[in-house]
Amino acid sequence: MNKGKQSERIVRDSQICGGEPVFMGTRVTLRTVLASLAEGDSAEEIQADYPSLSAEDIHAAIAFAASSAQEDLPLPALPLVE
Repeated sequence: MNKGKQSERIVRDSQICGGEPVFMGTRVTLRTVLASLAEGDSAEEIQADYPSLSAEDIHAAIAFAASSAQEDLPLPALPLVE
Protein backbone atom coordinates (compact mmCIF):
# COMPACT_ATOMS: atom_id res chain seq x y z
CA MET A 1 0.00 0.00 0.00
CA ASN A 2 1.44 3.35 -0.93
CA LYS A 3 1.39 6.53 1.14
CA GLY A 4 -1.54 7.88 -0.89
CA LYS A 5 -3.73 4.97 0.17
CA GLN A 6 -2.60 5.35 3.78
CA SER A 7 -3.53 9.02 3.76
CA GLU A 8 -6.99 8.14 2.48
CA ARG A 9 -7.55 5.84 5.47
CA ILE A 10 -5.52 7.46 8.26
CA VAL A 11 -6.37 11.07 9.08
CA ARG A 12 -5.65 13.64 11.75
CA ASP A 13 -8.26 16.12 12.97
CA SER A 14 -7.73 18.31 16.03
CA GLN A 15 -11.41 17.81 16.89
CA ILE A 16 -11.16 14.00 16.98
CA CYS A 17 -9.18 12.16 19.68
CA GLY A 18 -7.06 15.20 20.41
CA GLY A 19 -5.55 15.21 16.93
CA GLU A 20 -4.15 11.67 17.12
CA PRO A 21 -4.16 9.78 13.82
CA VAL A 22 -7.43 7.87 13.42
CA PHE A 23 -9.02 5.81 10.68
CA MET A 24 -11.31 7.82 8.43
CA GLY A 25 -14.87 7.88 9.72
CA THR A 26 -13.97 6.33 13.09
CA ARG A 27 -12.57 7.31 16.47
CA VAL A 28 -10.21 4.31 16.44
CA THR A 29 -6.64 5.52 16.74
CA LEU A 30 -3.70 4.26 14.74
CA ARG A 31 -1.89 3.74 18.04
CA THR A 32 -4.64 1.39 19.25
CA VAL A 33 -4.43 -0.80 16.16
CA LEU A 34 -0.63 -0.89 16.17
CA ALA A 35 -0.61 -1.81 19.87
CA SER A 36 -3.09 -4.62 19.21
CA LEU A 37 -0.94 -5.93 16.37
CA ALA A 38 2.16 -5.72 18.57
CA GLU A 39 0.36 -7.80 21.22
CA GLY A 40 -0.23 -10.49 18.61
CA ASP A 41 -3.88 -9.84 17.78
CA SER A 42 -4.92 -10.90 14.30
CA ALA A 43 -6.65 -8.57 11.87
CA GLU A 44 -9.86 -10.53 12.47
CA GLU A 45 -9.59 -10.06 16.25
CA ILE A 46 -9.02 -6.34 15.82
CA GLN A 47 -12.01 -6.07 13.49
CA ALA A 48 -14.13 -7.97 16.01
CA ASP A 49 -13.13 -5.45 18.70
CA TYR A 50 -13.55 -2.46 16.34
CA PRO A 51 -16.22 -3.37 13.76
CA SER A 52 -15.96 0.06 12.10
CA LEU A 53 -12.52 -0.94 10.76
CA SER A 54 -12.02 -2.72 7.46
CA ALA A 55 -9.28 -5.13 6.48
CA GLU A 56 -7.85 -2.28 4.38
CA ASP A 57 -7.60 -0.13 7.53
CA ILE A 58 -5.53 -2.80 9.25
CA HIS A 59 -3.29 -3.08 6.18
CA ALA A 60 -2.92 0.72 6.16
CA ALA A 61 -1.76 0.60 9.79
CA ILE A 62 0.85 -2.03 8.97
CA ALA A 63 2.01 -0.11 5.90
CA PHE A 64 2.20 3.11 7.92
CA ALA A 65 4.35 1.42 10.57
CA ALA A 66 6.62 -0.13 7.94
CA SER A 67 7.15 3.14 6.08
CA SER A 68 7.68 5.03 9.36
CA ALA A 69 10.28 2.53 10.48
CA GLN A 70 12.02 2.72 7.15
CA GLU A 71 12.19 6.52 7.35
CA ASP A 72 13.01 6.86 11.06
CA LEU A 73 15.38 4.05 11.89
CA PRO A 74 19.00 4.34 10.87
CA LEU A 75 20.32 1.19 9.27
CA PRO A 76 23.09 -0.42 11.29
CA ALA A 77 26.50 -0.51 9.71
CA LEU A 78 27.14 -3.81 8.01
CA PRO A 79 30.50 -5.53 8.37
CA LEU A 80 32.75 -5.03 5.39
CA VAL A 81 33.38 -8.24 3.48
CA GLU A 82 36.78 -8.41 1.82
